[in-house]
Amino acid sequence: MKKWKKITLKILLGVSLTTTSIYLFAPWEYALYYLMPLPNSVEEQVNQATEQGIDGIVVYVHSANKPAKLYASGWHNRQEKIPAYGDALFKIASIGKLYQASAIAKLVAAKQLSLDETIDKYLPDLAQRIEYADQITLRMLVEHRSGIPNFTDQEGFDWASNSVNVLDLLLDKPADFAPGTDYAYSNSNYLLLEKIITETLGYHYSRYIKEEVLLPLGLNRTFFSINDIETEQLMSGYHVGYEDDFKYLDQGYIASAQDVGIFLRALNDGSLFSEQERKIYASIYKYEHTGWVLGYSSIARYHPDIDTVVIQFTNTTGDDRVILTGIIYERIMRILREQ
Repeated sequence: MKKWKKITLKILLGVSLTTTSIYLFAPWEYALYYLMPLPNSVEEQVNQATEQGIDGIVVYVHSANKPAKLYASGWHNRQEKIPAYGDALFKIASIGKLYQASAIAKLVAAKQLSLDETIDKYLPDLAQRIEYADQITLRMLVEHRSGIPNFTDQEGFDWASNSVNVLDLLLDKPADFAPGTDYAYSNSNYLLLEKIITETLGYHYSRYIKEEVLLPLGLNRTFFSINDIETEQLMSGYHVGYEDDFKYLDQGYIASAQDVGIFLRALNDGSLFSEQERKIYASIYKYEHTGWVLGYSSIARYHPDIDTVVIQFTNTTGDDRVILTGIIYERIMRILREQ
């Protein structure tokens, strides 16, 4: 199976689309699609997405004081001809960093962790294998200012394989920059945060997130691994040019669109936190995220101007589909703002 070693900065950081970026970076057919007249409803736009080359799509919309709505179109499983449905599970990838940052805020408020402590104190066994371990603070990890190289950019990383020990890909590597002097999005930071939480508590980080974040919000369709679910509930994931269904790869967080939407509103309105936790979180991380793993692209955002949470899952990657999914999301937002 082909190596999937490099993903563009646009994918990893989920850069918001603008008309200028569409003209500069989008294939001409996507730029034309962006300018096409809008349909009359979100449902029509979701149905239209599959006509543009998306195998399947799920969208969750929750405006304040209104019932949440779920929309789905295309295939949940292309090979078995199972239609997409709103309550499907989906690999949310880096959206999981919002949950991890929330856990850090809670643990700091409880004085079980310190944002100003260096990682050599939390992970002494790894200290000699991470450059500047005695200078990189917990805050720098959360904020992507550590300089630790991103393991997904390293030789040997394969998006289509679970056989690589990703920790080995970040150890014994020169730093990208001195701690605190620059910003670079790095999945390595959050891998180390997971280890720090686990080492500090004496039990797996996922148990803490489940007990302190998921259960209080009533989220029972959020999981940490493909091994925690019945795989037929998981939406299939496809990459352009390949017949493979990538659903069987263990690629981290899995959730329904509704669970992500409920979490995101609680994160943004502060109801997830005590007042102290809220202040800590506000000082360390953002309130929205995108996600990308092979076969799965997701967007989770709260829009304060219309007090609306919009979650979008699409199960087709490759061949600039990440740009297309951004255009679809922007068109949905234009429809919502015009209603």
